[in-house]
Amino acid sequence: MSAFSFKIEKKLNGEIPSALGRAGVISTPHGKINTPAFIVVGTKATVKALTVEQLLESGVESVLANTYHLFLEPGEDVVKEAGGLNKFMNLNAPTWTDSGGFQVFSLGAAFGKGISKFSKDKDKGEVGDIDAYIDERPNIYNKKLAQSHGKLCIVDEEGVTFTSHIDGSMHRFTPERSIEIQHKLGADIMFAFDECTSPTADREYQKEALDRTHRWAKRSILAHKQNYSALKEQWLFGIVQGGLEQDFRRESAEELSKMDFDGYGIGGCFNKDGLAESLKIVNNILPEEKPRHLLGIGEPVDLFIGIENGIDTFDCVTPTRIARTGSVYTSNGTINLLNAKYRNDFSSIDEEVHSYTSKNYTKAYLSHLFRSNEMLGATLASMHNIYFIVNLVKDIRQSIIEDRFCQFKAEFLGRYYQ
Repeated sequence: MSAFSFKIEKKLNGEIPSALGRAGVISTPHGKINTPAFIVVGTKATVKALTVEQLLESGVESVLANTYHLFLEPGEDVVKEAGGLNKFMNLNAPTWTDSGGFQVFSLGAAFGKGISKFSKDKDKGEVGDIDAYIDERPNIYNKKLAQSHGKLCIVDEEGVTFTSHIDGSMHRFTPERSIEIQHKLGADIMFAFDECTSPTADREYQKEALDRTHRWAKRSILAHKQNYSALKEQWLFGIVQGGLEQDFRRESAEELSKMDFDGYGIGGCFNKDGLAESLKIVNNILPEEKPRHLLGIGEPVDLFIGIENGIDTFDCVTPTRIARTGSVYTSNGTINLLNAKYRNDFSSIDEEVHSYTSKNYTKAYLSHLFRSNEMLGATLASMHNIYFIVNLVKDIRQSIIEDRFCQFKAEFLGRYYQ
């Protein structure tokens, strides 16, 4: 009997007839993931500033590592020699690896632009993490230019050529090479190699990239099936692309549904207002019996939107990234501990959130740590933010099981975004 399975325990559509949300369980060789679940990002086989023990104490059930970064340092052979990702990082829990596609995109068309999963809404004057996505792919690969800044990638039919951000050395990823690296890393769940495009790329290029991603998906499956040992020990997810084009999203979901994937990731960039519609289109097409993962999105409101529209798991760097700059989640919204008013605020970060940090330290103390550039500040804030997001998703899961999702959603969002 396979160590892998996905079981749906309760559907949301009893409370909301058109909803696609569900509560379930993903079983892997390294344990279970109760879904919906937030998968914490440990880019280089570590969540910055935290030990594995601190992660588990915060309620973390699973960690996603980065194929691109582990390929460069320490190298996939080192991780394999250590016994795989789990043993290497001393984590007895399910692990994931991404394909490396999004990272090499960030070295090319998105280099220097500030990357987010949401496009900027120029009509509304909104500015998120992306100020611009100017498509500046060079026509040829220039070694001197590449090594001058160390961050450049070139996409062709076979794969991607890119330079290391560490030393400017040139490397090559193809679907087969990405799968080979991920086999050696040994995570429980891995992703097919894909091309993530800029939201400002023209429709013609979006279509070209989409078709290429589908061809790469087939090659990824073939490469995975040729390794019989890995086939028994690792699940492979395909990645739905299509950018801001809803018809491309539909086409991608239809094409990937025909392929023999164990589950599906939904990647690329979205319009903030169109996230729900995009997910509804895709998840009405993808096989209901297979898990669905939303790549790189994890703000509180987006978690509710994703879960209501059929997402089972999420990953996002935001909780720890903002924590390292002094921002923490609370029941009443995000606060920045560097603000002057917290210098003498001796209250808990949030008395209703029972993280290790909120139970033992005050806002004033954390404010002091960040103002003094003490490393402990990043550790305590990261522990709190991870606890907050991971347990928010667990609470959402419980609300589905107890048929009170709508009530919980209204109460939480009404307070958080007041």
